[in-house]
Amino acid sequence: MRTSARLALLPLVAAVLVGAATGPATAATAVTLDGGHVDVIGVAFEDGQFDLHIHDETNDVEYAPSDVRLVVKPEARTAVPADPAYAFLGAPDSPVWVLPEIEDPALLWPGIATEEIAPGVFVDDALTLKFERVYGPAGFSIFTTDAFGAPTVLVDSGNGLPDKVSLTAANHQHANWAFEAAGNYAVVVRVSGVLAATGQKVTSAPALYRFQVNA
Repeated sequence: MRTSARLALLPLVAAVLVGAATGPATAATAVTLDGGHVDVIGVAFEDGQFDLHIHDETNDVEYAPSDVRLVVKPEARTAVPADPAYAFLGAPDSPVWVLPEIEDPALLWPGIATEEIAPGVFVDDALTLKFERVYGPAGFSIFTTDAFGAPTVLVDSGNGLPDKVSLTAANHQHANWAFEAAGNYAVVVRVSGVLAATGQKVTSAPALYRFQVNA
């Protein structure tokens, strides 16, 4: 089984990120979400800055990523298909935990949402979501599947990061989020876009998302 990408950081910063991802829940990470429709990466643009947040669509509540632990239940466990197209998930029949693209009422249904950004703010309404780092016991990936079950890989920590996902303003999308082992993960992302009014490129501060994958 492949290990997740671990890019070099200043030692102090790396220690903070890994500690935050794997340490016990504290008052700062007291919110646990393990089911329902959740926009794991919600993107807004306010007062000239991006705001990355988690939107619990089921209860219509927004949280800072640092306040939330996202839980992947044991029911998400499945086996890697024998199809070579799924080799990015690991060896055939090995375990993998997948939060699916199509809603399963028993699991967290993760979305990526830019609905809070009005059309016309950014050139061509285009945004780039950059997955910079993944910390965890094994690989992490995001992929979609077509009507015939063929995957399109959007993010794969096993092939090295960063990976970039193209987004469109005022939009909403779902995909399969896969974790190749149980344990704690931290996923670090940024978003960027070019302002239509000025041509200036704007990039967010990094946001760290914590996942707890239960065996």
